[in-house]
Amino acid sequence: MSFRFSDFKAGVTVGWPMFLAYVPIAMLWGTLAAAKGFSPLEALFMSGLVYAGASQFVAIEMWVDPLPIVLMIFTIFIVNVRHMLYAASISRHINGIDRRWHPFLMYILTDEAWALLERQALTQPLTLGYYLGVALPLWPTWFISSAIGAFLGHALPDPALIGLDFAFAAMFIAILAGFWKGPRTGAVVIISAVVAVIAKTYFSGAWYIVLGGLAGVAVAALTYKEAAE
Repeated sequence: MSFRFSDFKAGVTVGWPMFLAYVPIAMLWGTLAAAKGFSPLEALFMSGLVYAGASQFVAIEMWVDPLPIVLMIFTIFIVNVRHMLYAASISRHINGIDRRWHPFLMYILTDEAWALLERQALTQPLTLGYYLGVALPLWPTWFISSAIGAFLGHALPDPALIGLDFAFAAMFIAILAGFWKGPRTGAVVIISAVVAVIAKTYFSGAWYIVLGGLAGVAVAALTYKEAAE
């Protein structure tokens, strides 16, 4: 499937609110990284190479001396297990795209990009241009903004005072609203949230992300079968 600029433009048109939302979140991570001793250049490289917001926030929380490398790797693996589900889901829609693009497309696939791409795939086939238009601009936005946050460091106010600590949650709520399809969606959200809260309460680490996600998948599968019958 060839690249068409018109498709790229359409993807950018849909994705630009997410580009803006990435700026304060990445700057927040940059300020936290600076507080842990990261230079702006180190923050830039970590965000550009790792490019996983939730994992980067977890890593910064665990960044102590001596560095618990094994525990950090395991925890981040648990946090990122959800991307296996994303990859399995989105792979259904990119079969028409040259496989040489697939590794890069998976690299730039974030939570937000996945949600927008899946919503597009509900009505139209995904094209290379549209995929890149949605997902690609998020990448430089993230690592440049994180470097700016690290550069400004303590010059920025406490994120909680201006609501930036809620930015991640607000963005995911907005994404979730786009998938609302009635009571069955509500059941998936509620069960997933309840399981995640229980797991967060009783299990240390990031297991609540995995368990909440698996609970949501299970409920979605069960309600789908009931509807089919």
